[in-house]
Amino acid sequence: MMKKVLKEWDKKYVWHPFTQMAEYVKHEPIVIERGEGCWLIDIDGKRYLDAVGSVWCNVHGHNVKELNEAIIEQVNKIAHSTLLGLANVPSILLAKEVVDIAPEGLNHVFYSDDGSTAMEVALKMAYQYWQLKGEKRRTKFVKLEEAYHGDTIGSVSIGGIDLFHSMFRELMFETFKIPAPHPYRFEGTAEECKNYSLSKLEEILKERGDEIAAVVMEPLVQAAAGIIAHPEGFLRGVRELCDKYGVLLILDEVATGFGKTGKWFACQHEKVTPDIMAISKGLTAGYMPLAITLATDEVYDAFWGGDYGSGKTFFHGHTFTGNQLGCAVALKNIELFKRKGWPEGLKGKIDYLWKRLKEELSELKHVGDIRGKGFMVGIELVKDKRTKEGFSWKDDVGRRISRRIVEKGVFTRPLGPVLVIMPPLAISEEEIDFMVKTYRDAIVEVLGN
Repeated sequence: MMKKVLKEWDKKYVWHPFTQMAEYVKHEPIVIERGEGCWLIDIDGKRYLDAVGSVWCNVHGHNVKELNEAIIEQVNKIAHSTLLGLANVPSILLAKEVVDIAPEGLNHVFYSDDGSTAMEVALKMAYQYWQLKGEKRRTKFVKLEEAYHGDTIGSVSIGGIDLFHSMFRELMFETFKIPAPHPYRFEGTAEECKNYSLSKLEEILKERGDEIAAVVMEPLVQAAAGIIAHPEGFLRGVRELCDKYGVLLILDEVATGFGKTGKWFACQHEKVTPDIMAISKGLTAGYMPLAITLATDEVYDAFWGGDYGSGKTFFHGHTFTGNQLGCAVALKNIELFKRKGWPEGLKGKIDYLWKRLKEELSELKHVGDIRGKGFMVGIELVKDKRTKEGFSWKDDVGRRISRRIVEKGVFTRPLGPVLVIMPPLAISEEEIDFMVKTYRDAIVEVLGN
């Protein structure tokens, strides 16, 4: 009886994110009750392999003994005290650990709650940095087309997905936009694709550089855009142009961080250190809401000195900034990474995943592109493989196939016509086999082979 009531109350009272509720209530809700390893288990006892890591955040799997115990141990001391005027032990220890694994030069940690707020912090930090430096005209940001950095107004302003963001245009501040380097959708080579986007960035920096506070981007992979994988060298090229024209570089490593690309952070593949970097999701292994914005000495020092009335204070904060429970589980997460030999030790499993994807999916007539980096995979479905004619959002292809995948015991969520795979890093080769075969079977059942 209670199971039925829970499902009814879910439909009646819970407003789900990024969900058309009139459509949602037509289907039986999946109500998750517990988790074991990489599996979710609903109130009816059905198991689902978590192929998207509970939206890209789970790392070691669910219900991990060491992570559970870290939270229990901390809650028996204190659950939360403010970081406004006080310090706390886990936030200090975590700041040191994160600086140690971050790109060299990012020495200062500012805590917040999630990816959106970490990016909001980054934008305000960059804006105030230039105001304090006396360059008052530097108030604008450069973003990539199809960018996604969260859903607060600042992060929406630097986003570029019209389906998500156009409704709020009147609330957004002005930005400059450059083409995302998307080799599959570019008429030319990957190198030409890279150079084209870099040339457009340089045009803006050359003409309007004295108005620009920072360039903002996800490094290597634009996740919500459909797992757009940038050509090698693009990130390095952006860093060089930012240096050439004297603007800051903000990297959003919320989705790409913590091993998902095979490095602690994606920017380390190209040996790039941003001026400001946002992290969240995998920071706590998907256990607790917690985020960090890292800054270099150069940025931090601009806020240093003067009395309270000098205007150099960074006037930003959150109630749960540096929350002890989140910091405690994040510390245990990093400890487990090191104990397992991650992220370096993930290479074999990453290679196996891509081998199985190629074997099972590459020959299907409606699979146009399989792209990504590490454990971040996008499978773009197309009407015509030869011409690359794509499905539109209205065709609902990704959702129809994803629903079939879920029915078969694998939980996923698409990005329009792009199927997504981003499982916990702890996934086994046997689970990879089951996951990839399930995707293949669902594609064939809905679209044919």
